[in-house]
Amino acid sequence: MGQKVNPVSFRLGGTQNWKSRWFTTKQFQEFLKEDFLIRDFLTKKLAKAGVDRVEIERSANSLEVVVQAARPGLIIGRGGSGIEDLRKEVNSLLSRKLKKPAKNNLRLSVEEVKNAEIRASVVAQNIVEQIEKRMPFRRVLRQSIERVAQSRDVQGVKIMMSGRLDGNEIARREWLRKGSIPLQTIRADIDYAQATAFTTYGTIGIKVWVYKKEDLNKKKEEKK
Repeated sequence: MGQKVNPVSFRLGGTQNWKSRWFTTKQFQEFLKEDFLIRDFLTKKLAKAGVDRVEIERSANSLEVVVQAARPGLIIGRGGSGIEDLRKEVNSLLSRKLKKPAKNNLRLSVEEVKNAEIRASVVAQNIVEQIEKRMPFRRVLRQSIERVAQSRDVQGVKIMMSGRLDGNEIARREWLRKGSIPLQTIRADIDYAQATAFTTYGTIGIKVWVYKKEDLNKKKEEKK
C-alpha cells in the first residue's frame, strides 16, 4: 500500500515553518479551535484577495494574525478601514462560536506575497475560480502548469484534479506534471495546497505541488 503524507507537515522545521506559533498545556483545545475558526473564516472571506497563508502567533497577552495575500489592497481598503472591519468580524465570530467575550488583544495585519503566481495556494484558488466558471478542465490544467513553469524559481510543478470532471457520471482523477517533484527529499522546498471547487454536478478536488529552487544564500546565512 502506498503511504501518503502532507508535503508541508513532512518538512516542518526544515524548509517549512509552522502556521500557528504558540505553546500551552492547559488551553490547547481552546486555542486550536480558535485557530481553526480564524483561518477558515479568513480563507473564505478573502478568497478573491488570493490568500496564501494565515499565520497566528500568541504571546502572554496578545493574539496576532498575519494574512499573506497576493492582492492586499482588496483587504486593506481605503485608509485601512478594511482591516479594522475585518478585525471586528473575527472578534464577533469568536465570541459567537465560543460563547466568550470579544478579545481586546487581537491584532490583524496584512502582508503582500512576492511571486504570487508560483504560490501553490494562489494557483489552486485560481483553478477553482476557472472550474466554477465551467472552463474545460484540461485547458485549465495545461494553462496553469505553463504559467507556473515559466518562473525561473520553479523546478517542477504538478496539478491534480479529481471528481466528476466536466460533469461525467463516473468520477476520475486527472493530473499533469512538468519538471521534477522529489516528494521523498526532505530538503526539497515543495509548496503544497489543496482546494475544492463547488459545481452544479458536484465537488472537484484540486491539489497543487510546486518545487522551488533552493536559496543557497539564505542557507549560508542560516548556517552562520
